[in-house]
Amino acid sequence: MRNVGLMQKQPVTALRTVVPQTEARTAPRIASTRDTPRRSQLAAVAGVIAVALILAGFLSWYFVFSPLTVSIAPIETNVREQVYGLGVVGARVQSSVGFKVSGVLVELKADQGDRVRAGQVLARLDARDVEAQLALARAGVGQARANIEKARADVASANANLANANAIAARRATLVKNGYATVEETQTTDTAARVAAANLVSAQSGLTVAEAALQSAEAQQAFEEVTLSYYTLYAPYDAWIVSRNLELGSVFNSINTGQSGQSVFTLVAAHTIWTVSYVDERLAGQLSVGQPTEIVLRSDPANRIPGHVERIEIQSDSVNEERLVDVAFEQIPGNIHLAEQAYVYITTSILPRAVLVQPSAVVDFRGDRGTGGHGTVWVVEQGRIARRPVTFGPELLDGRLPILDRLPADTAVVAAPVSGLRVGRAARVVEAAHR
Repeated sequence: MRNVGLMQKQPVTALRTVVPQTEARTAPRIASTRDTPRRSQLAAVAGVIAVALILAGFLSWYFVFSPLTVSIAPIETNVREQVYGLGVVGARVQSSVGFKVSGVLVELKADQGDRVRAGQVLARLDARDVEAQLALARAGVGQARANIEKARADVASANANLANANAIAARRATLVKNGYATVEETQTTDTAARVAAANLVSAQSGLTVAEAALQSAEAQQAFEEVTLSYYTLYAPYDAWIVSRNLELGSVFNSINTGQSGQSVFTLVAAHTIWTVSYVDERLAGQLSVGQPTEIVLRSDPANRIPGHVERIEIQSDSVNEERLVDVAFEQIPGNIHLAEQAYVYITTSILPRAVLVQPSAVVDFRGDRGTGGHGTVWVVEQGRIARRPVTFGPELLDGRLPILDRLPADTAVVAAPVSGLRVGRAARVVEAAHR
């Protein structure tokens, strides 16, 4: 109670003087705490700006003054400029063979895929009626020859009779002069001599008729023999049989019956097998007979078969705007199939030395890629990047463009443009990989 009373007895002013002193000491601390975040933010912003300036300076130095690494196109030798053509395997000489007469097939001596020689028998028709006619003609020839022998004998007999009659007539004439024979007897012997002479003329005519009959019989025999040959089919040349179109027992109708086009076999001359290819007219102006080629059969894509341009056909395909080019094999493959698709690569020229670039490396190309043109490329000259106008040849099959200009020794062409290319900038070069 005393303590309470004492507290109540303390002057109020003493209590009031304590409180203001405490507030006066804490107020500055609160103001200092509020200024600290602002200073931190200003310091952070200043740091970011400093880093940005440093980075910008570095990047400026890097992109403007530092050497730029670029890949350069290598110089290649013996570059082949080629034209592509799509074609099919065919043959220059192809024939559909059959008989000149109609009949029933009784013999087939060849089949599809066989190689045959010229004159080899391929097939036969039933020819028993013609064989009988030929036998009859041969008999007629024999009879005609026998008639000739008989006619010759008749001529010999007539000659003998005439000689005898002339001798008798001469003796009778002598006897008449001497008075030993009558005139009537002489006239009789003279008449007999004249008859013998006429008989000789008749026998000689008979011999001429017999000889003509023999010629007729021989001609008939030859005709029947030729007709019989029509019933046998022979290979017209060394050939490869592509197809056999009829089988045994089939009735063959010759072309003369009006059913033209029927054949027993389809043949090709094996040495004339080639590829008929189609080349874009835009590129065909570079072609000429004799140019070397590479032929790739669709069934054997890994094998490139050497060949050459055998013929460039006069008439083009106006619909597809393509030129027909016949390409022969240097050596015909053993396993070849007609009408198979083939890819033909015709070498039009060989560049002894050239720099090849992708179209993406060319600036402002002018011309036709198929025939060549002009443009600008990035180059490295004496360690600095520059631009150089060049002339291009026809586009290669892999899409690259050959530079025909001979570049200075210290000049390299940039193969793949990169960001940062600028005329005059230093360059560090690496060689691009060969394709």
